[in-house]
Amino acid sequence: MKAVTRLRAAMSGFLRSYLTVLIFMGAAVLMVGAMLGAGSLLRPKRPQPQKYINYESGVDPVGSGFSQSHVRYYVFALLFVMFDVEAVFIFPWAVRLEALGAFGLYEMLIFIFILILGLLYAWRKGVLRWV
Repeated sequence: MKAVTRLRAAMSGFLRSYLTVLIFMGAAVLMVGAMLGAGSLLRPKRPQPQKYINYESGVDPVGSGFSQSHVRYYVFALLFVMFDVEAVFIFPWAVRLEALGAFGLYEMLIFIFILILGLLYAWRKGVLRWV
């Protein structure tokens, strides 16, 4: 009993807060392990060879992993990211438009013009066609 009292006295509040974090982390790991274990015990196990075949957008995989994929899918994804980033820049700009004044308006118009040029280029190259 005296050892526990001495340990509590020696342990600072800073270390006690870390102990709380470690207890919660241990509880989280135990809960995840318990849920994964329960799932593996309860789920049906019916192995079939068709389940282990790679799936590539509805096309039967032939050859190496990248033989069936087309570059236009990646370019389309990059275009999506580009216009998603555009939205990330436009929303804060719209909130602060009055504070930025005419200079902010002109800068955003230039930014949008450059993005429109990129979209027109992709359109002319046929990247946006799915056929």
